[in-house]
Amino acid sequence: MNFACIDCGSHSTRLLIAETPKASAMPATLHRDMQITKMGEGVQETGELSSESIKRTLDVIKEYVNALDEFEVPKSNLKIIATAAARMANNRDELFESIQKLTGVEVELLDGDKEASLTFLGAVGTLEASKSKTFQSPYLCLDIGGGSSEFSFGSTSKCEASVSFDIGSVNLTEKYISHDPVKPEELHSCLSVVEAHLSDLVQQIPQVTNTKTFLGTAGTITTVAAVELGFYDPEKVHHFRLSIDAVEDVFRTLSTENREQRLANPGLHPGRADVIVAGLTVLVKTMRFFNFTECIVSESDLLEGAILEMTDNG
Repeated sequence: MNFACIDCGSHSTRLLIAETPKASAMPATLHRDMQITKMGEGVQETGELSSESIKRTLDVIKEYVNALDEFEVPKSNLKIIATAAARMANNRDELFESIQKLTGVEVELLDGDKEASLTFLGAVGTLEASKSKTFQSPYLCLDIGGGSSEFSFGSTSKCEASVSFDIGSVNLTEKYISHDPVKPEELHSCLSVVEAHLSDLVQQIPQVTNTKTFLGTAGTITTVAAVELGFYDPEKVHHFRLSIDAVEDVFRTLSTENREQRLANPGLHPGRADVIVAGLTVLVKTMRFFNFTECIVSESDLLEGAILEMTDNG
């Protein structure tokens, strides 16, 4: 039986269609798509989704409806979720009602804790299902989104504790970065804000200091892996071991380049060129703060977690 999840994120709108046989705990991917829609653009300043971002998102969802029909996904097996940008927007109902008309499915607005727990379920679930025995628990998972970043912690695929902070690639860019290339003082501002939140993380979840395996999900982190590899291949990126040296090298390169130069880096999606540096400050500062030597990159995240929850395999 086929299941699907659409994620209306702050920077991108994504679709996963997967088959989940009763005999298998993990969904088998049938179709995956991601398009940059910049839904969260300007929300921090205005408190509303712009008409342009709503249109971009709806245009993509119209395409996704065709894919859902092609793979014969019943409405009962479709989950549509929205995250940080929608949480901040006063006019989110305008978008949600339009999506429901297109799909026949009501949009579920996730709070930060729910977003974190589903992401943890998707990322750690696939990690534990892999044949590799080199990953040790407990796990700390970092999901860098456009409007927020979620930290989730646990010893199994069940999230034990989580926290969500409003430090995403988009809102950090809009708040602190206005020059191209980024000025050193702008980088310092981003890094300082992230460090303050990491101190709060330790206060709220003291056991994160016992982390054995650090995982990273979502576009900023998969992009860093792709730039390090020199190309984007989801199979190569998934469970790629991203060393701290590689992260620092990519950060140093991208933060000193202008937008045109960043676009020349193989593996960097054009839609992320404007926000990748701010997003990277979250990853870099997290690894420095906890002295993590590597980040295990996961292509499995919120989408897989949502499908696992639907099928009761989570």
